Amino acid sequence: MNTEADTTAASGAQGQSSAPIMHQQLSHLVTARLREAIVSGTYAPGERLVEGRIAQELDVSRVPVREALRALASEGLVEVRPRHGAVVASLQPSAAREMIQIRATLEGLNARLAAEHRTPELVGQIEQVLAEGKAKVDAGETADLLELNARFHDLLYAAGANTILSDLMRSLRDRTRMLFTNASDAEVRQTWDEHAAILRAVQSGDATLSALLAERHVMRAAQHYLANNAR
Repeated sequence: MNTEADTTAASGAQGQSSAPIMHQQLSHLVTARLREAIVSGTYAPGERLVEGRIAQELDVSRVPVREALRALASEGLVEVRPRHGAVVASLQPSAAREMIQIRATLEGLNARLAAEHRTPELVGQIEQVLAEGKAKVDAGETADLLELNARFHDLLYAAGANTILSDLMRSLRDRTRMLFTNASDAEVRQTWDEHAAILRAVQSGDATLSALLAERHVMRAAQHYLANNAR
């Protein structure tokens, strides 16, 4: 029979074992929040990321913030500069163009695979996201379009059925997302029209057309950045 001391000791041991899990979850949450703030443009390229200020804003200690900054530095979203601290990474125009070209190629490859490996269930889910996105565009409601756009591409990655390719593209998408901002209403509408065309090609099983449309989609969406960074 357990004594009160045994119960207390067991409770303490249980608390100690759960503490690392809770800390890991908090660190992941802080990393996700900072990643979203960076790729959405809330933090501009070159802007300092002050641990104390971020910790206060997120109501956490500095430890998970420090861990998040290290994680984002490994993703290429943050630079840690000597005697200056962490800042949002700035892409040189030449590097940005190269990343856009790589992303376009990989998106094309995934669309080709999606046309070859599509399932009715995933196609139906993509159709639902497409319908929600077009409804938002028609209503002039842009608040949820970034999330819907991410869901469209995530489901297309799932349809491609290549987990290594999916992981590569998600990382690359985060690193290049800031290059696809500041789109006009007409460009946003065109984006969702292009999504619809890609899905039609995937549904028909036309791998070559799916790849071509997906590559063109990325390059067209990045044209605003490319036009203004022609060096």
